[in-house]
Amino acid sequence: MGELHLEIYVERMKREFNCETIVGKPQVAYRETISQEANYDYTHKKQTGGSGQFAKVIGKISPLPANSEETFKFENAVVGGRIPKEFIPAVEEGFKEQCAKGPLIGFPIVGVSVELSDGAYHDVDSSYMAFKICAMAAMREVYSKAKPIVLEPMMKLETTVPDEYQGAAVGQINQRRGIIVNTTAFEGNAVIEAHVPLTEMFGYSTDLRSATKGKGEFSMEFAHYAQCPRNIQDELAKKYQEKRAAEQK
Repeated sequence: MGELHLEIYVERMKREFNCETIVGKPQVAYRETISQEANYDYTHKKQTGGSGQFAKVIGKISPLPANSEETFKFENAVVGGRIPKEFIPAVEEGFKEQCAKGPLIGFPIVGVSVELSDGAYHDVDSSYMAFKICAMAAMREVYSKAKPIVLEPMMKLETTVPDEYQGAAVGQINQRRGIIVNTTAFEGNAVIEAHVPLTEMFGYSTDLRSATKGKGEFSMEFAHYAQCPRNIQDELAKKYQEKRAAEQK
């Protein structure tokens, strides 16, 4: 279903059912990741009336290679029984669970390698849950030190227009932060291939029709994730913090 179909349905709802609608941009599936290595050293200690909670984890987080197919990697480098083997899965689970929603803009964290190199435990107070909580807290604390960045989905765009509208079509793609990959011509038409951020593609079909008198058409599919420009990342982070603040009131 294209944007024109949605516009028609919105108009019909208003005209036939007297139903006002609030129309906005769809949610883009951003991702968060880290750009550098950072060390963590966190101790979780909680004392209650009965047995308390104690766990300590030491290690580092680092970005996975850009071409890695994995989104999360965990490596256990603990030696000498510093952390009992039965608690190692709890540490992995804690880090992995914390990656489900990043603190920067609230989207999943990907491309992270976690190494657990040392730690400590208590014979009575340590437990599976204590180490899981410790790992989650360690991830929250170290994340900002690893210089987090926002990744945005890039789409492979193929636009076909009559030759006389090629300049206008290229200009539209450039305005949407698109990168022209290839341009070919056949039978009086120009085919423009480009990579464009998904967030910039909303409204493109309407603009393309207007610029080509309805003769232009396009198709797009997901290509890869790429780092967001700093100004857009800051804007997303600001909106997320404002949303969190509003929810806490």
